[in-house]
Amino acid sequence: MAKREGQDRKRSGRRRTAPEPVGGLVSAVLDPVLARRAGMTTALLAAWPEIVTSVLADKTRPEKINWPRRANEDDPFRPATLVVAADAMAALHVQHQSGEIIQRVNAFFGFRAIERLQLVQKPVSGDKPAPPRRRSLSGQEEAQLEKLAAGIEDEELRQSLLRLGRSVKKEGS
Repeated sequence: MAKREGQDRKRSGRRRTAPEPVGGLVSAVLDPVLARRAGMTTALLAAWPEIVTSVLADKTRPEKINWPRRANEDDPFRPATLVVAADAMAALHVQHQSGEIIQRVNAFFGFRAIERLQLVQKPVSGDKPAPPRRRSLSGQEEAQLEKLAAGIEDEELRQSLLRLGRSVKKEGS
C-alpha cells in the first residue's frame, strides 16, 4: 500500500502534506490585528466561556484591553483595564462578579495583567432567531382573497390589499 502511494505521488508530481487547521491560520492573521487594535489575542476570545460563568458566556464578550501609556522604558509596568461588552441584564452580573473575572483573566495570562473591568452595555448575542417560515397559500385561500378584493375598482389599491391579505394569511397559520 505504501509503495502504491509513493508511485501516485511520483506520477502527480506533487507532494502531499497534511491539511493545516483553519483555526491556526485564522489566529496567525487575527492575533497581530487584535493586539494592535484591542490589545488582546484570539486565545482570550476562545477562552472567554471558560473564564466567565456559562450563564454569562453568551451575553458578554471582551472588547479590548486598555493598557496605560508608559512615559519611558524605566516607567514601571501597570495593569490594564479590560473592556467587556455585555447585554443589559448580564451587565449587573458582570459587575457583581468583576473581582472573580479579573482573577480568572489574570490566571489565564499568567500574571497580573488586568486591574479593573469597564462595562459597555450593548447587544452581544450575534445569533438572531430565524424568521418564521411562511407557508404558501392554498388555491382555496387565494380564491377567497380574490373574491374579497373583486369589488375594488382601483387596481393599485386592489393589488396592495391582496398582498396584505396574503401576508396576514401566511403569518396567521
